[in-house]
Amino acid sequence: MTDFSVTVFHNPACGTSRNVLAAIRKAGREPEVVEYLKVGWTETRLRDLLTRMGEGPRAILRDKGTPAAELGLLDDGVSDEAMLAAMVEHPILVNRPIVETSRGVVLARPSERVFEVLDVRPDSFVKEDGEIVRL
Repeated sequence: MTDFSVTVFHNPACGTSRNVLAAIRKAGREPEVVEYLKVGWTETRLRDLLTRMGEGPRAILRDKGTPAAELGLLDDGVSDEAMLAAMVEHPILVNRPIVETSRGVVLARPSERVFEVLDVRPDSFVKEDGEIVRL
């Protein structure tokens, strides 16, 4: 086994998130899986991930199936601080999966983006819907 660590902020109900886990395992890595809907977020953790991504909170805001609209988070001019506070209060507002390694952090949507931060990659992998992804 290697000391190359991979952390996946995961929602097991999400097909993309499940595909990312499968892709990481196909690459021969066993990730630390953080079910963020259960454990939640801290503002510090979100800020760190976003800094490493080179993005602001809007880049990881999920609106589908969340209270984002009701909370006014889709409006222009919402501050990063307000968005982060809402994400801490409502973890479902953070899109998934986010993958963190020593090579960087990505929102792995589509799931193939995970390979941007892995140190190895398989020749291909098969998504749960049967789609074959050749790398």
